[in-house]
Amino acid sequence: MDEVDVVVVGAGFAGLVAATDVLSAGRSVVVLEARDRVGGRTETVRLAGAELEAGGQWTGPGQDELARLASRLGVPTFPQPAAGDEVVIRPDGTAVRTPAGLVDALDTAAFEELTEAMAALDALAGTVDVAAPWQTPDAEALDGSTLESWMQAHIASSDARTALRITVRGIFATDPANLSLLHALFYVAAGGGWMSLVGTEGGAQQDRFEGGLQEIALRLAADLGDAVRLRTPVRRLAHDAHGVRAEFDGGSVRARWAVVAVPPTLAARLDYVPALPPARDQLTQRLPGGSVIKFHVVYDRPWWRDQGLNGSAFCLDGPVSVTYDATTPGRGPGVLTGFVEGADGVAFGRLGQQERGIRVIEVLVRAFGDDARHPTSYVDRDWSAEPWTRGCYGAHFPPGAWTQLGPALREPVGRLHWAGTETATRWMGYVDGAIESGHRAAREVLA
Repeated sequence: MDEVDVVVVGAGFAGLVAATDVLSAGRSVVVLEARDRVGGRTETVRLAGAELEAGGQWTGPGQDELARLASRLGVPTFPQPAAGDEVVIRPDGTAVRTPAGLVDALDTAAFEELTEAMAALDALAGTVDVAAPWQTPDAEALDGSTLESWMQAHIASSDARTALRITVRGIFATDPANLSLLHALFYVAAGGGWMSLVGTEGGAQQDRFEGGLQEIALRLAADLGDAVRLRTPVRRLAHDAHGVRAEFDGGSVRARWAVVAVPPTLAARLDYVPALPPARDQLTQRLPGGSVIKFHVVYDRPWWRDQGLNGSAFCLDGPVSVTYDATTPGRGPGVLTGFVEGADGVAFGRLGQQERGIRVIEVLVRAFGDDARHPTSYVDRDWSAEPWTRGCYGAHFPPGAWTQLGPALREPVGRLHWAGTETATRWMGYVDGAIESGHRAAREVLA
């Protein structure tokens, strides 16, 4: 049995950052990761000469933690292609080519209602206490409602509601009926507003990383060296006033402190001895991950650019919600990347990958024309089916969870401390939030 100062459970960004900070402070650390790789909800794969990001992919203005880390490790960014027209598939299934997005796809009244609703939500988000959402004015009333009920009460146009519903799926990978209104407002506030969350230029999808986002995690792990142990799923955390014993198949590690840096739904599946306090246990039971299938369709070349299109499609009639041009600049084949999210993601998960590919390509043909019918490869990733993830992009709070159980989210339990993007106060659900949480957890155990 090894003995270290700190054991970290999980080698995603939160766990790797926490371990780096602990090691930099002169303390001993070990990171135990169930997967055969690091990076958590990021992974860069290569297929048919293309560099594909199966998970997290983008960054944008305001994601300062990620920018600082990437700069320190020497991983540059490049802009997400945005030049050219995009395509919107209307609720009736017709495709509209437009340089202005939903302005040309919705009638004037519906578009005005949509923009007014987003402005109203931004204004409400400005009232939220992001450090302690349960202390927000009118927190109980906001937390007792869903985002869907708010939409039904404030948006008369069914097309405007559909557009916002698809936007919500793109942010949370679940439907507004599953979201506490308070949680939706907190998330918007933590990410700098609706347009920041959904935007490309000036938004969260503005830039990509050379070599993929996982490259940053790989470099963090390389610096940690033998302190990172893969294929080591922790099964039990025995903890008392003197320390923590992390038990895994065939062994264990004894530490003075532990940082649990895995999604709430996975943290809930660990065996804690003694059992966690009721509030912490109840909280993890109520924080499911979203449902998203991310796909990549590979072509010989990015032919849509010849047509003056930027590869972006916003689909209001499902099952695909949005697509992007994911071609690697200057080399490789053309790639269209997109998402099936929320209720559509759940339904898609019941299909085999071949059937999913057929349905995705049908949508791409409607959006971009017959050239989309003949890819060289199709691949996707159902993050809800990943045994060491069980849902993306992050966990979401249903009604009542913030006000009843929110204080347990980051509160240590004895020598157990909590990290992960779900515990962040800025950019929750994003890698930037995971990095913030790793720094915080390291400060706690070092103190």
